[in-house]
Amino acid sequence: MRADFSRTPAIGVAAALTLAVSVGLTGCAEKSGQDTPAASAVVRANGESGWNGTPLQRGYPLPEQTFTDTTGRGMVPARDADGPVTLVFFGYTHCPDVCNVVLANIASALRGSSDDVRDSVELLFVTTDPARDTPRVVREYLDRFDPAYEGLIAPVPTVEQAARQLHVAYERPHDSSQHGYEVEHGTYTTAFVGGRARLVWSAETSVAGLRADLARLASAAT
Repeated sequence: MRADFSRTPAIGVAAALTLAVSVGLTGCAEKSGQDTPAASAVVRANGESGWNGTPLQRGYPLPEQTFTDTTGRGMVPARDADGPVTLVFFGYTHCPDVCNVVLANIASALRGSSDDVRDSVELLFVTTDPARDTPRVVREYLDRFDPAYEGLIAPVPTVEQAARQLHVAYERPHDSSQHGYEVEHGTYTTAFVGGRARLVWSAETSVAGLRADLARLASAAT
């Protein structure tokens, strides 16, 4: 049965941006676990829809900027994404915790899914630290989770444009006297069906929740 986004409680782009900010910018440190009552209310409301993530009523398109993938080829996600279901996550390879958790959980969810679901899903990892994250570094990092993951690299201004388009919180890399080199970014993953954003997951979404939503998204894409 196809998933019907029009019949589920959904939020618009402005609310999605509120959710991103309330989840918080993270330097992949303890900030990532913070929450606010507003964000909690949104997540609780979603439970009534059967989704584990937050449905989007007016989905924005995949990034339209030009990136370099881990093979050195140019890629425009809005034009070149392969999967009927495309997941986009912003992070960086030196992230000590939350990025690793998100990528590992999605990989685990996919491993426990049917072949049809796995074949339908493509994950794009947009590095927020292009100065250190070369194509080789990104490829080696992603292979630890799932060799099918694709990494995208671009100059910081391009990453900023893509983050704004997807309403992902992002701050340029900066030095911190307390933590050293930090890259602060939103920690949620956006799921696209047919090139339009349909769902966002927080970093706290469980493997089982991801797996259930992926099955529904794959069904909606067929």
